[in-house]
Amino acid sequence: MPVPMMLDDFLAYTLAGTRPAANETQGVCANGVRWSWLDDGVLVLEPAALEPGTRSVLVSAGVHGDETAPIELLAFLVRDIAHGSAALTCRLMVILGNVDAMRDALRYRDDDLNRLFSGRHLQVPQSHEAPRAAALEQAAVQFFTAAPDAPGARWHIDMHTAIRASAFEQFALLPHTGKPCSRVMFEWLRQARISAVLLHTTRGTTYSHFTAHACGADACTLELGKVRPFGENDLTRFAGADLALRHLLDGTQGEADAALPRVFTVIDQLTKQSEAFELLFAADVANFTPFTKDTLLARDGEYRYTVRHDEERIVFPNATVKPGLRAGLLVIETTQQTLAQLV
Repeated sequence: MPVPMMLDDFLAYTLAGTRPAANETQGVCANGVRWSWLDDGVLVLEPAALEPGTRSVLVSAGVHGDETAPIELLAFLVRDIAHGSAALTCRLMVILGNVDAMRDALRYRDDDLNRLFSGRHLQVPQSHEAPRAAALEQAAVQFFTAAPDAPGARWHIDMHTAIRASAFEQFALLPHTGKPCSRVMFEWLRQARISAVLLHTTRGTTYSHFTAHACGADACTLELGKVRPFGENDLTRFAGADLALRHLLDGTQGEADAALPRVFTVIDQLTKQSEAFELLFAADVANFTPFTKDTLLARDGEYRYTVRHDEERIVFPNATVKPGLRAGLLVIETTQQTLAQLV
């Protein structure tokens, strides 16, 4: 039984704008894996036999259309599952997020898709990205509605790449849920060779925030390297995350010989209020660059941001965002206290 093009090269199939005929949206691979095409860039794969309480995992990439490395990793994962060279013991939803931006080699067309979840798309109804945000919310809700709500039964891994260099090349962001962090998640991040974790302290409008709150998922955003064009990524650099993801999907235990990630907690945010906004440090400063107390980092009219702690680190500085959006996060290290409180 030949593997359909949709699964053999999910990326090429999606970029080409191909849509299956009404009677070709579902099928079964030779290894018994059942697949369903739900929407442009949205697939569900399930093993031949679903055990009671089976884990449900949503893996997304391309929420920013120019972040190509995780998109390629995800397409190879779909191919390997379809061919039987990667095992699947859980329900899996695969999402390529901002497909139109992927086709145009853009981060987004009108608005950052990863700022439009948890209903924020309703505030920009004319945006090209608004319908996609609504569709991806609905896809996640429908997928997780069929999943058990036991601890550890619902996962969402949203894979990205950073715009700039980082003191920690591969790091994760965990949404704020008001609950202690999960030891299981931290152990998985250790297996994925993630060297740092950023903890949000307020609810956000990212896809992982949405699935954590609306779907009860153990959710994280992974930042894997830097933005590069399709075909120019050295995917071996992300072998740790790829292998950990495959272990999550096949139900086996990966290696745990790396250290647990260092942990940084958000203590403030730089918000661009006007076009007068300035970041007062070099444009190529890496993520997690430390600054000492009393350093002036940003200004916007009468607004000033000055470092208040002995050391604060900047993450995602970007003075070119639209007014009203985040232009940077300030974090401090909280490794010891966070790891001591894992549950």
